[in-house]
Amino acid sequence: MKFPQKHTLKQIATILNCNYVGKDDFPVMGMNEIHVVEPGDIVFVDHPKYYDKALQSAATVVLINKEVDCPEGKALLISTDPFRDFNTLTDFFRPFQKTTSSISASAKIGEGTIVQPGTFIGNNVVVGKNCLIHSNVSIYDNCIIGDNVTIHAGTVLGADAFYYKNRPEGFDKLLSGGRVVVENNVDLGALCTIDKGVTGDTLIKEGSKIDNQVHVGHDTVIGKKCLIASQVGIAGCVIIEDEVTIWGQVGIASAITIGTKAVLLAQSGVSKSLAPHKTYFGYPAEEARRKYKELASIRQIPSIIEKLG
Repeated sequence: MKFPQKHTLKQIATILNCNYVGKDDFPVMGMNEIHVVEPGDIVFVDHPKYYDKALQSAATVVLINKEVDCPEGKALLISTDPFRDFNTLTDFFRPFQKTTSSISASAKIGEGTIVQPGTFIGNNVVVGKNCLIHSNVSIYDNCIIGDNVTIHAGTVLGADAFYYKNRPEGFDKLLSGGRVVVENNVDLGALCTIDKGVTGDTLIKEGSKIDNQVHVGHDTVIGKKCLIASQVGIAGCVIIEDEVTIWGQVGIASAITIGTKAVLLAQSGVSKSLAPHKTYFGYPAEEARRKYKELASIRQIPSIIEKLG
């Protein structure tokens, strides 16, 4: 998430009421999670296990809960609770904005686009040309929809990320300030839920087709010309490369990559990254032929035991 304008380290420290290491005028351009940070961004870290990863990332400002040696060319924000202060910045730069109409006055809708009754379109949403948005769709603030997109009834774009910190008093939610971006010629089925990024974008690229009742978690990227069948659940921060086919009821764990033109057969469970140009099945998902051989072998176990007896 980029700020509307450049800020200084001192200005950010003032917002958070925290100490800092670096020049007062050190430039700060935005804030992001570690997997999408760029120079000028703030990244937060609150566990020693991840200090080095954060300090050596592309981010040039690290919001951290201990004063450590600051790498050259970077700055630190010293916080007693980086998770809380990251939320403070999200709330400061992208606060919740109430909408008083079903289609916000700040939304932009392209020529030839049809919006059926009962649909909600939030603040600063952009919808392209010649789209068809069926009834009771909800498109939350800041979402971007390309041209020739079809969205079927009941689908929700831009709900919050499912991201919590477990504290003694209960679960503390990480606020979501990102977006959903849907490129041209995408079809979204009925009752799909596409969560926005925490700070970046959840992205569905050009030409992909998604069936009914599919969930896409925060910051996930779905490549071009993918086919995703009904009841698939995709966790956050997943990368699905171009022309992947995913059949019904597949579950995909967070922060993994599915390679180009991979095929995931129905009811597979994916817990690790998968190579491109192969077909996978089962849980944990493995190459389909190998998995079928394993299942055939398992079926032989009773007769083998009987013979041994």
